[in-house]
Amino acid sequence: MITRARQINLALAALLIAAAVTTRAHDTPAHHRGGQPGPAAARGFTLVAGGDILPDSSVLERAGSDAGGAGYDFRPMLAGVRPVVSRADLAICHMRTVYDTGADRTGTYMFKSPPQVAEGLAATGYDSCSTASGHTLDDGADGVRRTLDALDRAGVRHAGSARSAPEANAVTLMRAGGARVAHLAYTDGTGGLPLPPGQPWAVGLSDPARIVADARAARRAGADVVVVSLDQGTEWQDQPDEGQLSLAGQLTASRTDGRPDIDLILGTRSHVPQAYEKVNGTWVVYGTGDQIAGEMYDDQGVQDPRGDQSTIGRFTFSPPARRSQRWEVTKAEFIPLAFDLDAGRVVDLDAALEQGATVGAVRDRIRDVVLARGAGRSGLIMAK
Repeated sequence: MITRARQINLALAALLIAAAVTTRAHDTPAHHRGGQPGPAAARGFTLVAGGDILPDSSVLERAGSDAGGAGYDFRPMLAGVRPVVSRADLAICHMRTVYDTGADRTGTYMFKSPPQVAEGLAATGYDSCSTASGHTLDDGADGVRRTLDALDRAGVRHAGSARSAPEANAVTLMRAGGARVAHLAYTDGTGGLPLPPGQPWAVGLSDPARIVADARAARRAGADVVVVSLDQGTEWQDQPDEGQLSLAGQLTASRTDGRPDIDLILGTRSHVPQAYEKVNGTWVVYGTGDQIAGEMYDDQGVQDPRGDQSTIGRFTFSPPARRSQRWEVTKAEFIPLAFDLDAGRVVDLDAALEQGATVGAVRDRIRDVVLARGAGRSGLIMAK
């Protein structure tokens, strides 16, 4: 008997086989790959934010097959979101695992990935990844170093973990359109693992006072827009928990000379898509879900297809009339995604529907969750 879920996977697989892969070179300076910000211009920009990258053993097997048995190739896996990601002026992801040397990639609540993941993210168009999560210390300080080294080699900026105290105190500052954008990242836990001896700065730990202080420091460093990635919340819960709501309220209420200190909050960890909401005039994505993950099991040990669903948030920022004012989000959108377990590919569900795939129920469920806290009334739309 073919189940409904199996029918959806088969339809997605057929779609992926039939669809041509779209490629596009990065524009300059939109995807600057680490260049220093230049003179400001009165030009807006688009920012996209994708979900957690959490490769398990089945994902690694697929990436190995896509590489023809010679290493790993994550580019085909991400090709379905490349058109969305690469066309944005700035693209941010969440790298949930650390990179290793090739042994012991899985364990109880410990995950490690090959450094070729960074190459796949760069080829897809991601400019920066948050690296603060409950798995940041799964391989101690060495895992942090290898991860950041690999991202550096691939030209992907990062925020949330550090190899040194000066790096932890530095601002990840990038050019997008006419703006300088700061990316900050934090986690509210390390999975019970201790910080490396003598390295309290190895991972950014979430604390409202610290986050606000860092955001203000980013402004002093020249940031026009401050984006904060937060790894927190209750896993497998569609809606944000009280901790997420409280922190979002505190951070979005913080102002300096009447101007908000933080311009966008991007949540991760939940494994499932969560609601978007405009809080105190600032957009908050409580949870993007997993962009890449294998067969996911919830906290009761039951396979849960929601663990392979996610969203990409896309926000269009427009410059202020005066320099002392904030850059405003003038268009807010989300794109529903699913990771096709059979094909090993990330699928844009709305694009899949246009090509006849039977994924409407999945797309509609994600839409309902995203809009559950009234984001539609604040202007959020599902992108076409």
